Amino acid sequence: MDEELERDEKVFLLGEEVAQYDGAYKVSRGLWKKYGDKRIIDTPISEMGFAGIAVGAAMAGLRPICEFMTFNFSMQAIDQVINSAAKTYYMSGGCQSVPIVFRGPNGASAGVAAQHSQCFAAWYGHCPGLKVVSPWNSEDAKGLIKSAIRDNNPVVVLENELMYGVPFEFPEAAQSKDFLIPIGKAKIERQGTHVTVVAHSRPVGHCLEAAAVLSKEGIECEVINMRTIRPMDIETIEASVIKTNHLVTVEGGWPQFGIGAEICARIMEGPAFNYLDAPAVRVTGADVPMPYAKILEDNSIPQVKDIIFAIKKTLNI
Repeated sequence: MDEELERDEKVFLLGEEVAQYDGAYKVSRGLWKKYGDKRIIDTPISEMGFAGIAVGAAMAGLRPICEFMTFNFSMQAIDQVINSAAKTYYMSGGCQSVPIVFRGPNGASAGVAAQHSQCFAAWYGHCPGLKVVSPWNSEDAKGLIKSAIRDNNPVVVLENELMYGVPFEFPEAAQSKDFLIPIGKAKIERQGTHVTVVAHSRPVGHCLEAAAVLSKEGIECEVINMRTIRPMDIETIEASVIKTNHLVTVEGGWPQFGIGAEICARIMEGPAFNYLDAPAVRVTGADVPMPYAKILEDNSIPQVKDIIFAIKKTLNI
């Protein structure tokens, strides 16, 4: 965000506590001191209000980054995100673009119960007019947010609260101010031959852990980091399924009408279906509002053991 604020004076950030407090999760640390009140704007607790201001600013030629302290509260602003931002370019016949980024933490955190623990990837991925990205590691986070800010249409950036403090190797190429990750392209994080495992956000790490465990048993998993939810890179997933003949999807969201459900449907309808040697298996969050108690919370979110179980199930081991 700092690089893009510096690069383009039309870019500004607004949201709750993003300025003087340095951001609820310190994501915007130092930006207010560097850019001042006109570029880094603290808002009241009124998601519909400040999302509406941001959409109007985008229509008027600015490039706002609108932060929701948690995407659970983007529900307060869903009318602005969908009816005002996502549909305008189409409904104006391509005359009025809305270059806006909606970003903030998405999915389950730890010990914050149902109203702070929902994954909205499927919700926003459902809506034409939006692009939706879901980074896993530092490289994803930087490359995707920069591409989102430069995009001329609305982009929803679903970050993960539990990943903010996790360190990653940061390749030299990613340290360039011009480093971008194209929206709509997945990345194969681990090559494998026996089963394709597809995930986004934090579960990518769980899938890599599961793959490391299974590798010791002679099972080689191909792990795909989706990076983008909409438009979905189904070609990369299809090519992998054609190679491995098995598919497991992993997500933190609810099962019904979820990301895994969409991937399974696309594979069934496409050329990769005839290569499947077993039914595709979904690993998802439990179909309940998130419990507060830790032991129940742990059982409501996909764990490494759940992914291993699903992979062995599809491989009939």
